[in-house]
Amino acid sequence: MIDPEGDFVSLADKFQHIVVDANRSEADLDCIAARVRERRVSVVLNLEYLEQSLQLRAAAIFLDGLFEAPRANWYPALVIVDEAQLFAPMASGDVPDEARRMSLNAMVNLMCRGRKRGLAGIIATQRLAKLAKNVAAEASNFLMGRTMLDIDMARAADLLGMERRQAEMFRDLPRGSFVGLGPAIARRAVQIKVGSVETASRGVTPRLLPPPDMSDADSEEILAPAPVSAPRIVERRPPPAPSTSDIFDEIAEAENAAASAEEPLVPAMPAEERDLRCRQIVHDMVSDETGSRPEGALFQDFQIRWRIQRLPGALPGLNEFRSWLEDARAGVTPEEAATEAWQRVTDVARAVPSDLRGVFVLFAQAAMRGEPCPSDLDVARMCGTRSVGRARNRLQQLDRHGAIVLRNTMKGERIAVLPDLGWETLAGDPAAPARSGTLERLAG
Repeated sequence: MIDPEGDFVSLADKFQHIVVDANRSEADLDCIAARVRERRVSVVLNLEYLEQSLQLRAAAIFLDGLFEAPRANWYPALVIVDEAQLFAPMASGDVPDEARRMSLNAMVNLMCRGRKRGLAGIIATQRLAKLAKNVAAEASNFLMGRTMLDIDMARAADLLGMERRQAEMFRDLPRGSFVGLGPAIARRAVQIKVGSVETASRGVTPRLLPPPDMSDADSEEILAPAPVSAPRIVERRPPPAPSTSDIFDEIAEAENAAASAEEPLVPAMPAEERDLRCRQIVHDMVSDETGSRPEGALFQDFQIRWRIQRLPGALPGLNEFRSWLEDARAGVTPEEAATEAWQRVTDVARAVPSDLRGVFVLFAQAAMRGEPCPSDLDVARMCGTRSVGRARNRLQQLDRHGAIVLRNTMKGERIAVLPDLGWETLAGDPAAPARSGTLERLAG
């Protein structure tokens, strides 16, 4: 069942229908439709939370998935479309032409060619005059309920083979009564009374009630400021089990540590503390920036600050500094960089091309924190540019490389999956403005 208003999700409570939320990617909807034909289950496609143009696209993709099922899965099935005038309109409206054509073609396929594939279309509409004729004409059985508009009554009379003067009877039909015609009902138009139903819509029939008494306390409560929402608790998935290569690396490190134990070297400062101090220097540099500076100038600034703090050991090289700089620009704090989770990010980032590593780090930071997917402007500023096209090109390169996998929801939001880490970001708007903070200072 195609349900644009969420009225029929209550069928799941009584008849164990599966409710499918249409806010998914196009590939997911097509795959679900194929599984429905294969396993012969009853589902309700809930389009309630999508805009009208997205409703048309989602319904078209789902109907096409049912229609394009393999021949072995052509089992008999009823496909019910509520508010059919939305998906097969007589004329173009406010929705984009592409979405309207997709939906109309899917409805025509359902009503015209679906019968050969075991699909029996049932369409319900309150505005028969707005329904496309090539869709309504393929129906063999009709149930006409009460309607008031003359154009709808005239259209109903034409479909039932009645005279125009007889169309007035549609205004007098009581609730639950219909005029039926067709091979499954009768050869002549007859009046039918529908019995009681076992499920009900979630909508509420409005009733006239007197307004409640309003006290001063109630008025103050209505005009009170909005409450501050509680912080959202993000559940982070546990990291995946280490791979075979990771285990071999740990064994090699243990062997090297055992070999070097014979001649111990005691550094003046532990390596972890030194790395933390260096990252803090880079983080302070990025925080103090008021504009974008070349990498060479930043490296010179880092060398000066490193000498001022008199850190022991050799001066870090440019590659190591570049890694710290990318982390700082992505918003990673020195404390976060010291965690085991971020060490995994660093290990995976070594296999990413150097010109794409900063963008990968940006998405990894968002996934680790459970934040929405960075927008195109976030990526552009991470690359030191204002060009959204260049940012999208970097994302396509990362996707082809396999470092990230981008998916789009039906609302047009983007989700980034990091397969090597087993993480994914929340859904985010690609056209959203850049995040406030470090990235804004970088592009100032």
